[in-house]
Amino acid sequence: MARTMLSDEQWELISPHLPSETRNGGRPYTGGHRMTVEAILWVARTGAPWRDLPERFGKWNTVYRRFRRWSECGLFRTVLDSLMQGMDLDVAMIDGTYIKAHQHSAGAKKAV
Repeated sequence: MARTMLSDEQWELISPHLPSETRNGGRPYTGGHRMTVEAILWVARTGAPWRDLPERFGKWNTVYRRFRRWSECGLFRTVLDSLMQGMDLDVAMIDGTYIKAHQHSAGAKKAV
């Protein structure tokens, strides 16, 4: 398994919150929810436009429409809330090696 893919343990935590893969009426889902979640994470991780989604994840427009639908119904908030259950957030650190300042915040004088 590639290091960028979800492990089976991670998938087991997320999957109970997703809608059923067999829909009542309409066309059945293709590719499954796991590939859709992988595709959404790929776009979030790379910052690439939806149209640049690799073909191994399926059609970009299908993935985008499912992402938008899940976002509108609050599915990602539900998943995040469930993943945060039991976490000790008393100590939280931000690693300054990752967070970069914008180039204009370097302290140069503003032109008048």
